[in-house]
Amino acid sequence: MSDADARTPAQIEADIKRRRDQLAETLDEIGVRVHPKTIVGDARAKVASKVDHTLGRAYVGANRLVSDVKGQLVAENGEPRLERIVPVALLVVGVVGLLAVGTKRRKA
Repeated sequence: MSDADARTPAQIEADIKRRRDQLAETLDEIGVRVHPKTIVGDARAKVASKVDHTLGRAYVGANRLVSDVKGQLVAENGEPRLERIVPVALLVVGVVGLLAVGTKRRKA
Protein backbone atom coordinates (compact mmCIF):
# COMPACT_ATOMS: atom_id res chain seq x y z
CA MET A 1 0.00 0.00 0.00
CA SER A 2 1.44 3.42 -1.00
CA ASP A 3 1.38 6.71 0.98
CA ALA A 4 -1.40 8.07 -1.24
CA ASP A 5 -3.65 5.17 -0.28
CA ALA A 6 -2.90 5.66 3.42
CA ARG A 7 -4.16 9.27 3.56
CA THR A 8 -7.30 9.95 5.46
CA PRO A 9 -10.20 11.93 4.02
CA ALA A 10 -9.35 14.79 6.40
CA GLN A 11 -5.79 14.92 5.06
CA ILE A 12 -7.06 14.92 1.48
CA GLU A 13 -9.52 17.72 2.30
CA ALA A 14 -6.74 19.75 4.01
CA ASP A 15 -4.50 19.26 0.96
CA ILE A 16 -7.30 20.37 -1.39
CA LYS A 17 -7.98 23.44 0.77
CA ARG A 18 -4.27 24.35 0.86
CA ARG A 19 -3.96 24.02 -2.92
CA ARG A 20 -7.17 26.01 -3.45
CA ASP A 21 -5.78 28.82 -1.23
CA GLN A 22 -2.50 28.79 -3.17
CA LEU A 23 -4.40 28.96 -6.46
CA ALA A 24 -6.53 31.86 -5.20
CA GLU A 25 -3.40 33.73 -4.11
CA THR A 26 -1.77 33.13 -7.50
CA LEU A 27 -4.90 34.33 -9.32
CA ASP A 28 -4.98 37.46 -7.14
CA GLU A 29 -1.33 38.19 -8.02
CA ILE A 30 -2.05 37.71 -11.72
CA GLY A 31 -5.08 40.01 -11.42
CA VAL A 32 -2.94 42.74 -9.87
CA ARG A 33 -0.21 42.33 -12.49
CA VAL A 34 -2.58 42.61 -15.48
CA HIS A 35 -4.69 45.40 -14.03
CA PRO A 36 -4.46 48.51 -16.27
CA LYS A 37 -3.43 50.75 -13.37
CA THR A 38 -0.55 48.42 -12.53
CA ILE A 39 0.57 48.27 -16.15
CA VAL A 40 0.42 52.07 -16.47
CA GLY A 41 2.22 52.51 -13.15
CA ASP A 42 4.99 50.13 -14.22
CA ALA A 43 5.34 51.92 -17.56
CA ARG A 44 5.51 55.30 -15.83
CA ALA A 45 8.16 54.02 -13.44
CA LYS A 46 10.26 52.70 -16.34
CA VAL A 47 9.96 55.98 -18.24
CA ALA A 48 10.79 58.01 -15.13
CA SER A 49 13.81 55.82 -14.51
CA LYS A 50 15.06 56.25 -18.08
CA VAL A 51 14.45 60.02 -17.94
CA ASP A 52 16.31 60.26 -14.62
CA HIS A 53 19.17 58.23 -16.05
CA THR A 54 19.29 60.34 -19.23
CA LEU A 55 19.11 63.59 -17.29
CA GLY A 56 21.82 62.38 -14.97
CA ARG A 57 24.09 61.57 -17.89
CA ALA A 58 23.28 64.93 -19.52
CA TYR A 59 24.08 66.72 -16.25
CA VAL A 60 27.41 64.94 -15.96
CA GLY A 61 28.23 65.75 -19.58
CA ALA A 62 27.24 69.41 -19.19
CA ASN A 63 29.19 69.66 -15.94
CA ARG A 64 32.26 68.20 -17.64
CA LEU A 65 31.87 70.65 -20.54
CA VAL A 66 31.56 73.62 -18.17
CA SER A 67 34.63 72.47 -16.26
CA ASP A 68 36.59 72.11 -19.51
CA VAL A 69 35.54 75.56 -20.71
CA LYS A 70 36.30 77.08 -17.33
CA GLY A 71 39.71 75.44 -17.42
CA GLN A 72 40.36 77.10 -20.78
CA LEU A 73 39.14 80.56 -19.74
CA VAL A 74 40.38 80.77 -16.14
CA ALA A 75 43.97 80.34 -14.97
CA GLU A 76 44.86 77.99 -12.13
CA ASN A 77 45.13 80.92 -9.73
CA GLY A 78 41.53 81.94 -10.57
CA GLU A 79 42.32 84.92 -12.77
CA PRO A 80 40.57 85.18 -16.14
CA ARG A 81 42.66 84.47 -19.24
CA LEU A 82 41.87 87.57 -21.27
CA GLU A 83 43.87 86.29 -24.24
CA ARG A 84 41.27 83.53 -24.57
CA ILE A 85 38.16 85.34 -23.31
CA VAL A 86 38.32 88.31 -25.72
CA PRO A 87 38.28 86.19 -28.92
CA VAL A 88 35.41 84.07 -27.57
CA ALA A 89 33.44 87.18 -26.61
CA LEU A 90 34.00 88.68 -30.07
CA LEU A 91 32.83 85.45 -31.68
CA VAL A 92 29.67 85.39 -29.57
CA VAL A 93 28.91 89.05 -30.37
CA GLY A 94 29.44 88.31 -34.09
CA VAL A 95 27.10 85.31 -34.08
CA VAL A 96 24.42 87.23 -32.18
CA GLY A 97 24.79 90.12 -34.63
CA LEU A 98 24.39 87.80 -37.61
CA LEU A 99 21.31 86.23 -36.07
CA ALA A 100 19.81 89.67 -35.42
CA VAL A 101 20.45 90.79 -39.02
CA GLY A 102 19.00 87.53 -40.35
CA THR A 103 15.87 87.92 -38.22
CA LYS A 104 15.49 91.56 -39.29
CA ARG A 105 15.69 90.59 -42.98
CA ARG A 106 13.03 87.90 -42.62
CA LYS A 107 10.59 90.35 -41.02
CA ALA A 108 11.09 92.91 -43.78
